[in-house]
Amino acid sequence: MHQYRETLPRVRITRREMLKRVARFRKLKGSDGGLPDSRYPGCERILYNVIGFQPPKNEGKGGVTSPVGSKASRLAAIKISEGFNLGYCRALPGHGPMFHNHDTNETFIAMTGTWRASWYDNRGQVQHVDLKPLDLISFPPGVARRFMNVTPGSKRRHAILMFVIGGNAPRAEFTAASVAELVEAGYWKPVPEARQAAAKKPAKKKAAKRKPAPRRAK
Repeated sequence: MHQYRETLPRVRITRREMLKRVARFRKLKGSDGGLPDSRYPGCERILYNVIGFQPPKNEGKGGVTSPVGSKASRLAAIKISEGFNLGYCRALPGHGPMFHNHDTNETFIAMTGTWRASWYDNRGQVQHVDLKPLDLISFPPGVARRFMNVTPGSKRRHAILMFVIGGNAPRAEFTAASVAELVEAGYWKPVPEARQAAAKKPAKKKAAKRKPAPRRAK
């Protein structure tokens, strides 16, 4: 009789440890800020960091940020770093982020409602597909994309989109056109790199002034 041998390492885990890897949607802490376009009309949304999303290196340098924003990147329900991140976006019809880019793969899965995923093709033209519940689209790194809730009917009913992003601390960056629009409208003011570098340098301690030595009587 052939004996099957396992080759992958195996570990055992207690129920208590496993429950730390369970996320209940009703208990998730969402964030509606932390990204350049968070307050821009039509871009308002709530992002839920479910798994991972550690703040990326050089966060805040230029336009680099976490895909879920600086606040949500510190609110992971399951704080692990195992090569991928998962979260939800909750938004009203007509709402979604501006065009942006990632340094790792990003996959969208419509959970409720209808979501439009758009991107720039090889001619620089905007293309899109609409996703119904459980439909999926997977963007490779470097492709500028955006998504929007286009569910017909009531404009007051939220829909939910799931996103899975590769890496442990993925970086996001809005396109130059998106940033220009935000700056012109007064919703974002980029911090010059020179000022950022100066802010990170530790302040120099002022040397204590020496008191003059008392004069000796002649």
